[in-house]
Amino acid sequence: VATMRANGAYAALVSGGFTAFTEAVAAKLGFDENRANVLEIEADLLAGRVMEPILGRDAKLAALNDLIKTKGLDRADTLAVGDGANDLAMLGGAGLGVAYRAKPAVAEAAHVRIDHGDLSALLYLQGYTSDEIVSG
Repeated sequence: VATMRANGAYAALVSGGFTAFTEAVAAKLGFDENRANVLEIEADLLAGRVMEPILGRDAKLAALNDLIKTKGLDRADTLAVGDGANDLAMLGGAGLGVAYRAKPAVAEAAHVRIDHGDLSALLYLQGYTSDEIVSG
């Protein structure tokens, strides 16, 4: 994320998880924003419900499309990474959809798959060289 942002990219974490976790991850890694499911809280207690919209397959694609529109992006210049069935539409809608250590159906459907290694492979897919990678 640091390398991409240092080169002008906008990075959004879009997750089917919960903001209670994704906010900390997004902040630590330097994402510009995060979109995830919000747990409903009543009187400072978890209510046991998830607020709408629930970030599933359609909402993840909608998030990508919203970012393309609001940031004035060319779809060909977008990258999405996922591992589960709820990522399929988003992966298909991105200029480069990457299956990362994904379930077989997702790996087959994605433009590119990474089965071994870490997420730094995404930087090489974007054309960065080792000398251009920002550490820490």
